[in-house]
Amino acid sequence: MLFAHRFLVAFVAVLLGITSLAAEPLPSEPDLLAVLRSDAPEADKAITCKRLAIKGSPAAVAELAKLLDNERLASWARIALEAIPGPEADAALRNAAGSLSGLRLVGVINSIGVRRDAAALPMLQAKLADSDAEVAAAARHAIGVIGTTEAAVILTKAMATPGGSQDATAQAGVVCAERLLAAGKQAEAVALYDAIRKASVSEQRVAEATRGAILARALDGIPLLIETLRSPSLRLSNMALYAARELQDGPQAGAVDLALATEMAKPPGDAAAADRVVKIIDVLADRNADGGASDAVLQAVVSSATGRAKPIRVAAIAAVGRIGNASALSSLLPSGEDADEDIALVTRKAISSLAGSEVDREIVARLPKADATILPTLVRAIGDRRIAAVAELRPLVHHSSVAVRTATVAALGSVVDLPNLGILIDQVVNPSVAGDVGKKAIMEASIRMPDREACAEKLAVAIDTAPSEAKVTLLDVVGEVGGTRALAAVAAAAKSNDPALQDGSTRLLGKWMTPDAAPVLLELSKSLTDGKFQTRAIRGYIRIARQMALPDAERAELCRNAIKAAKDPADQKTVLEILPRYPSQAALAVAKEAATMPGLEAEANAAAAAIEQKLAKPAG
Repeated sequence: MLFAHRFLVAFVAVLLGITSLAAEPLPSEPDLLAVLRSDAPEADKAITCKRLAIKGSPAAVAELAKLLDNERLASWARIALEAIPGPEADAALRNAAGSLSGLRLVGVINSIGVRRDAAALPMLQAKLADSDAEVAAAARHAIGVIGTTEAAVILTKAMATPGGSQDATAQAGVVCAERLLAAGKQAEAVALYDAIRKASVSEQRVAEATRGAILARALDGIPLLIETLRSPSLRLSNMALYAARELQDGPQAGAVDLALATEMAKPPGDAAAADRVVKIIDVLADRNADGGASDAVLQAVVSSATGRAKPIRVAAIAAVGRIGNASALSSLLPSGEDADEDIALVTRKAISSLAGSEVDREIVARLPKADATILPTLVRAIGDRRIAAVAELRPLVHHSSVAVRTATVAALGSVVDLPNLGILIDQVVNPSVAGDVGKKAIMEASIRMPDREACAEKLAVAIDTAPSEAKVTLLDVVGEVGGTRALAAVAAAAKSNDPALQDGSTRLLGKWMTPDAAPVLLELSKSLTDGKFQTRAIRGYIRIARQMALPDAERAELCRNAIKAAKDPADQKTVLEILPRYPSQAALAVAKEAATMPGLEAEANAAAAAIEQKLAKPAG
């Protein structure tokens, strides 16, 4: 009890903003009570009540009780009375309830509920018939929160009494039943839940009580679960599914699964029933997502993946992916590519999701015996699951089936390693599949290689001997790989006499993500003969100066070089706009040098003035 009181005190301290008694020592209780007895302003007395929530003892109850009829201080007094331990505070609140009315009575009843004072139940029962609706509502709620056997009897009787408050009483009853169940009084909780279910109350109250009744009965609640699940009311049916998700622990867990699986296997009579089957499948998947599905449950879900309405099939296939194992693989492998795109997509995702390395081994083991109708599915699964099966995939690159070849090349993009990257390079040079499949595969493979430099080296060697069109494709890949070797390969391509390579390489260099491309771009801006490529090179060089993190001196030197190399005055003026963004003495020197160049005087002087102004400001 002492620990609970201290916890409550700490909570109230946080709630009231008094979080450190050491930092702000509170007055003693006698001093605080002296404030309440004095003529101090009510604001001071309100603060004192807050402090008594922490420092108060039964000795403070009498003074606090005097404030319960004060319109402005009643709520402050109740804050302290709710926190002070002992029967004295309970008695004070009960006594006040006998003399107060209106909102102050509502507040006192609420505080009685907070303290869960069972001795107040007779008074609260009488207040259920109060002419003030707010008082009656507060009494119902307090009885529910108190949550004892006697409280349950009162609420059950109130629900059986004709009047307009049965629904609100049922709501309090649900709270009361939860309290009973938490206290280990299962029979009393079940009885109260059942009374609510049979009362003339709203469907929402019935649904809440049904959920509670199912959970309270545990294993014995499964028949009620299934009965509610079949309800034509969507609210009740959904509440049963909600309850099923909560019955995860204890001996009832497996029985719930079997009951749901049995219900799922029954042929649905209409669209609503079919929708219910889909929801049952989803619940079973959620309940067994950790791999704990029994063979019977898994088999029931697997059986629903074929020969049933499409929505049920889709849900079942997805569920198999979540709860299945290697034994479920056969059910997911079609006799051929399913013509329904939705089914094909969910099947692919399900195979990808199956847990366990045993699934990987099973997929690879099936390759040699599979025909062209199954191979694409197996091969895509290897790629989706990133199974290290390059040796097994290699022969399929030249399979007679276009679908198999296409799936194989795509899968290799996900699984091929650096020593075998040549397989995909060959698919760029001498493709066995149409379209961009080969390019996408080698791009994916190259970007994920841990050794980017070694990957770029392989690609660069291939560029040297590849036909022109393949060179451009490989150049795009090496550009995405990046790094020192990749930069050298792209630079070499830019210096070639092949316009297609010059176009591709200058485009890549123009968006290079590291500043080491700057010298290459500056050289190309001077050496290339095609004006378009020259412009692309100098603008790529300027982009590095504008966007990348560089030391002041290095950025200033890039700007100086760019102004000299740029042939278009617009590019020169763009460089001058960069300088004030990064004010430094080095940038100022570049601006002043540019002011001596014909046609740049105005822009350069403006840039210099802006830099000087920024440099003159004290560091903030």
